Amino acid sequence: MSKADNMLAILWLLKANKRMTAKQLADALEMHIRTVYRYIDALCASGVPIVADSGHNGGYSLLAQFKESPLFFDMGEQKALIQAAVFAQEAGYPYGDVLRQALAKLKLYANEDQRSAIDKHLVGFDVISSGADAGMEPLLRQLESAVAANATMLIEHLKGVGLEPQRRQIDPYGLVHWKGKWYIVAHCHLRQEIRSFRVDRILSASPTEGAFSRPEDFSARAYMLRFLKPWSGSDGDKPVTVIVRGQPGTLNALCETGPFGDALVERTKEQAHFLLEEDMLLTYVPYYLIGFGAKLDILSPPELRTRMADLALELHRHYQLPL
Repeated sequence: MSKADNMLAILWLLKANKRMTAKQLADALEMHIRTVYRYIDALCASGVPIVADSGHNGGYSLLAQFKESPLFFDMGEQKALIQAAVFAQEAGYPYGDVLRQALAKLKLYANEDQRSAIDKHLVGFDVISSGADAGMEPLLRQLESAVAANATMLIEHLKGVGLEPQRRQIDPYGLVHWKGKWYIVAHCHLRQEIRSFRVDRILSASPTEGAFSRPEDFSARAYMLRFLKPWSGSDGDKPVTVIVRGQPGTLNALCETGPFGDALVERTKEQAHFLLEEDMLLTYVPYYLIGFGAKLDILSPPELRTRMADLALELHRHYQLPL
């Protein structure tokens, strides 16, 4: 660890314990005792109120007022941090290794009672998501760094299943996590508009020499809440309204399936309205609907009904063929 990390570690240990000797600090941090003395002197010189008591029961301690300073977290703050970390890790937070390191420090520099309390708050607190793709971490880190540096990126983006990848030069304004998916909100140089791109559909990303200025007061979150087309990203054609009728239980299952859960606009007991991208309507969506068979009735658009009939006929012909 760096000098700053070691000095902070000494503070955490003194905060977690009433009193520690230089040898105890050296053993805990696996460093030479003379190094501990140097760090203690440096902390005292910077204004940290460390009290040194000599004698058999002597050692170093912090003034009680300093232990309550904002530098340290109380039990409620520690609980909030570790539980928030569970959400972040399940969401595929791109700096998971750094987050785990921070949590390890939090536990390392806590006393036995504090560690026990932390563990109690973790037991029975779980988050289940669709599962983050660990392979996306490098790309997410790259995009996050580009957002922070106002650096223009060149990406190769897969707009939809079965379509050819497209190259886009973008000015990344922000990353947004929504319903288990990461999106990059960016100014698209080709469209000359702000668009959103699903990160899991970005096949490659590379920096350019370009730089940009983010619009003042721009919020990627606000943009997504207003313009989000969840399943395919907003770099597509005008969405088409799909109206489906069925029994409540069947509609419940449909609304939890693939693109439909993200695209639901309005729902009644036996009918649901969705907004879906036009280029997916006849290529991707029918394969989700076919599994429901005759339990659903597609009311609109008519071309989707026709495609469903054609797909059912294709399957009928396929399974009539001999093996």
